[in-house]
Amino acid sequence: MTTDGQEPAPRPRRRWLRVVALGATLLVLSVAGTGWWFYEHLDRNIRTDTRTADELRKYEAERPVSMVRDAQNILVIGSDNRGGKGNGKYGRDTGTQRSDTTILLHLQAGGKSATAVSIPRDLMVDVPGCDRPKGGRLAARFAQFNWAFEFGGAACTIRTVEKLTGIRVDHHVIVDFSGFKKLVNAVGGVEVCLTEPVDDDDAHLRLPAGRQVLHGEKALGYVRARYSIGNGSDTERIARQQEFLSSLVKKVQSNGVLLNPAKLYPVLNAATSALTTDPGLDTLKDLYGLVRGMRDIPRDKIRFLTIPRQPYTYNKNRDELVQPDADRLFRQLRLDRPVSVTHAVTAAHGEEDPKGTDRTPYEGTTAARAVCG
Repeated sequence: MTTDGQEPAPRPRRRWLRVVALGATLLVLSVAGTGWWFYEHLDRNIRTDTRTADELRKYEAERPVSMVRDAQNILVIGSDNRGGKGNGKYGRDTGTQRSDTTILLHLQAGGKSATAVSIPRDLMVDVPGCDRPKGGRLAARFAQFNWAFEFGGAACTIRTVEKLTGIRVDHHVIVDFSGFKKLVNAVGGVEVCLTEPVDDDDAHLRLPAGRQVLHGEKALGYVRARYSIGNGSDTERIARQQEFLSSLVKKVQSNGVLLNPAKLYPVLNAATSALTTDPGLDTLKDLYGLVRGMRDIPRDKIRFLTIPRQPYTYNKNRDELVQPDADRLFRQLRLDRPVSVTHAVTAAHGEEDPKGTDRTPYEGTTAARAVCG
């Protein structure tokens, strides 16, 4: 207090500290608010498939049980739905959707390895009786695998996979055409090598021979193309899809995407807006936990393979399982044991060693091997 009763003027230093403190507070609140907006935006992107969860509960008594704690089995369904936004160009919307690609992803307990098993769309299997998504019922039948999704939806596909393999499906993820393109674009494209040019009207694809980076539209055409590449078989298309996904995984890991927020957000935005999941994976927290568990898996421990199959005896345009190879593979996955993968197809049947590693060399690839070697 001064002699005339007036409060002394604040010292310049104190005034400056107050301004800095106020500015810092506003900055923290702004960053926190922006971070929360990003989180909420990504979280809202994810669509929840509650119908499948409700349908599966009806059949809980007949479903297999999980054999190993903390191991996870996730069914990834690539839908060829033409009804979604941006998908109409790929054909007429018939009101149904087929499982253009289906992969059973097994994550070993402790994050030691990941094994992605492709299930051919033309594999002849026992499809159980299923309720149709739009009413009515699909009677149990012996049919090609992708009928389950086309006529019975995701729940019917999951039950068909569980009946085929004896493996409990813990979660499922559905990705459509548009979502796949967004994800590839978010990582900056994926490199492939072509030994000859591609000209495919059905897949909307024109590509020169040689090494090149494919982005959204061309990447989708490449993994969908069938008759214009190689021998035109679905078997070759599956192998091409596996190698493409291997390169995609390698690029995400090598570019430091998972540790760089500036790179991670576009990938998360594309991925979350592309997905329809069960209620157990429908939040950003759930998906982040899944990705974090895979982050430290060595690339040579991320394997892609195809269920052992051969041309179906009564129709060469369909597939059937090769036994006992297929049952041995299913058993290894059920028990969370390592599976070996080779690029060479072999007719020799291996035996399980005492440590549980299956010596049968299943045809496939690993994320350590890019498309161009």
